[in-house]
Amino acid sequence: MASDLNSAPPPQTAPDLVIRGQRVVTESGEHPAAVHVKNGVIAAITKFEDVPPGAAIHEAGDSVVMPGLVDTHVHINEPGRTEWEGFSSATRAAAAGGITTIIEMPLNSIPATNTSAALREKVAAAAGKLSVDVGFWGGVIPGNTDQLAPLWEAGAFGFKCFLVPSGVDEFPGVSPEDLRDALPTLAALHAPLLAHAELPGPIDRAAKESTKSPTHSPRKHSAWLAARPREAENEAIALLIGCAREFKTRIHIVHVSSSDALPLLRQAHADKLAITSETCPHYLTFSSEEIPDAATEFKCAPPIRERENNAKLWQALGDGTIDMIATDHSPCPPAMKLPTEGDFLRAWGGIASLQFSLAAVWTQARSRGYSVAQMAKWLCKNPARLAGIEKRKGSISVGGDADLVIWNPDETFTVDPERLHHRHKITPYAGRELGGVVETTFLRGRPVFERDEFTSLPHGQVLLRSKP
Repeated sequence: MASDLNSAPPPQTAPDLVIRGQRVVTESGEHPAAVHVKNGVIAAITKFEDVPPGAAIHEAGDSVVMPGLVDTHVHINEPGRTEWEGFSSATRAAAAGGITTIIEMPLNSIPATNTSAALREKVAAAAGKLSVDVGFWGGVIPGNTDQLAPLWEAGAFGFKCFLVPSGVDEFPGVSPEDLRDALPTLAALHAPLLAHAELPGPIDRAAKESTKSPTHSPRKHSAWLAARPREAENEAIALLIGCAREFKTRIHIVHVSSSDALPLLRQAHADKLAITSETCPHYLTFSSEEIPDAATEFKCAPPIRERENNAKLWQALGDGTIDMIATDHSPCPPAMKLPTEGDFLRAWGGIASLQFSLAAVWTQARSRGYSVAQMAKWLCKNPARLAGIEKRKGSISVGGDADLVIWNPDETFTVDPERLHHRHKITPYAGRELGGVVETTFLRGRPVFERDEFTSLPHGQVLLRSKP
C-alpha cells in the first residue's frame, strides 16, 4: 500500500463524495486509490476498495486523477481591458483545461495591480465571475517601492516586474537601479519577485543591425526572432541571478525560452540560490522553423526559438533545471493579434492557451518518455509552491482542497477554435492534434466541468495570501 494512503474514515465522518480510479496521482506516485472528500477538502486517501457503504462515488476508471493544475502566469486584463479577456471567459477556459487555480498577473488591466487600492479594484471586479480560484501578483514598477509592503499585506502572493517595456503604459519596465531599490523590501517581506527576463541593450543593438541590412520581411517569424535575440534573455537571467545572490531574495524567472541560459540556472541551483524558473507550453510544442509567414498567432515574447532549443528545454525540465510550466496566457482583440498585413513586428505578442496547456504538454511529454507524475510536478505542485499555497493546492493530499482533474491520456482531439472558451477564438494550436482529454474538473469537490459542459454556477473564490 502506498505511503500516503490511509484507512477508510469512520462512519461519523462519512465523505460527501469519493472519487476513485486506477491511476490516482498522489505524493507517492500513481496508483489505484480512492479520494474521500468532505466539505470541499480531501479527508482521506484510501485503497481503491475502501469506500463506506452508501457513499456517493465518482468512478474515474482508467483515466488519470491528478491535482487540478495551478497556473501562476495568466493575464486576465479585467478591469480596464475586458475586451481582451475577462474573469468569466478566462476561468471557464481554465476549468475546461483542468486548471483549478490561477495566479493572475498585474498587467494588462487598468489600473495595473501596482497599489493595494488597485488590488482591491481587481478583487471587486472578479466577484461572482470565477469558475476556478484566482489569486493575484502585485507589480514592481519604477518608483513604487513604498507600495510593495501594503500590497503584500493586502494579499498579493508576490510581485512581477519587466526588465524591458511591457507593451502597456501602465506597467513600465524597471532598470537595474529600480531593482536594487525594490529588492531589499522584497527580501524583508520574504516575497518572491517574478521577472520578465529580457534586457533592452541586446534588443536595441539588434534593431540597429536590422536597419543597416534588412534581411527579413516583417511577415516572417525570423524577423521577430532576430529582433529579440537570445542575448537579451541570457544577460537578464545573469543579472537576476546576481541579484538573488546579493540580496538573498526569492527570484522566479518567467517563460524561459533560451537554452543558452540553462547553464546559468544549473549553477544557481548548485549554489543553492533562491532561484526558480518556468517555461511555457508553446516553447515546448512549437519551433521557429515551422511557423508560416504572417502567422502572427505564434508571436510571443521572448519568441519561439529553434527546434534544437526546444529539445534542450525539455531536457532542463527533466533534470530539474527548469522547475515548472505556466501558460503565460496573454490574449488580445483579433485586430491587434492578426494585423491585416501579417506583420510580426506590429502584432501583439502573446499566446492564449489556458484551455490546452495540459494536453499540449502531455502530447510532447509522452513522446519523450516523461510520466504523468512528472507532469503533476511541473503543472501542479511546483507552481503551488511558488505562490505559497502548497498546503491547499497542487497535490492530492489529506487536508488540501479537493481540486482534481480527471483526464484520459490516451484519447486525442483536434483543436477547433470555435470550441475555445477564452474570449477570442485565436490560438496557434488550431488544427493541431493533441493527446489528453479533460473529462471532469472538480473545484473543492464540486464538478465545474464535465464532458464539454459546465456543470455548476461559478463558485470559484478569490484567493488572498494568508498572513503568517
